[in-house]
Amino acid sequence: MPDTRTTAPYAALLLRVSLGLAFLAHGAVLKLGTFGLAGTMGYFGSIGYPPVFGAIVAVAEVAAGLALLAGLWVRAASLLALPILIGATIEHLPNGWVFSAPGGGWEFPALWTVLLLVQAGLGAGAYAVDPGRLVGRATPRSAAA
Repeated sequence: MPDTRTTAPYAALLLRVSLGLAFLAHGAVLKLGTFGLAGTMGYFGSIGYPPVFGAIVAVAEVAAGLALLAGLWVRAASLLALPILIGATIEHLPNGWVFSAPGGGWEFPALWTVLLLVQAGLGAGAYAVDPGRLVGRATPRSAAA
């Protein structure tokens, strides 16, 4: 049986990098690159939200993705990203189950919501930036995760 004291930090790293890449794919590539900021804001407006929410979500997804990839403020980034995924889950509820359905189903954003909660609980894991060093003090190893 694997020793969780040595495998858990790497499991948290794998989850953190996966979530970070997914956020960058949705924020930087899809919302900013493919649709553009104006297109993303227009889409949010077309579904009944203030268009500025599109800009906020795109920027927040990029920021969360970068923080998760770096392993910087991982618990905070995970928790602060929750409203985006809860909102996406609610938006997709009427489309039913199965994300390949027209309009996309709700299970993908719901799973992503749970994964963010798991990441917040686990912490950064291995190979993470130590925020204490950014302000001149090192975080003790036991608290760094």
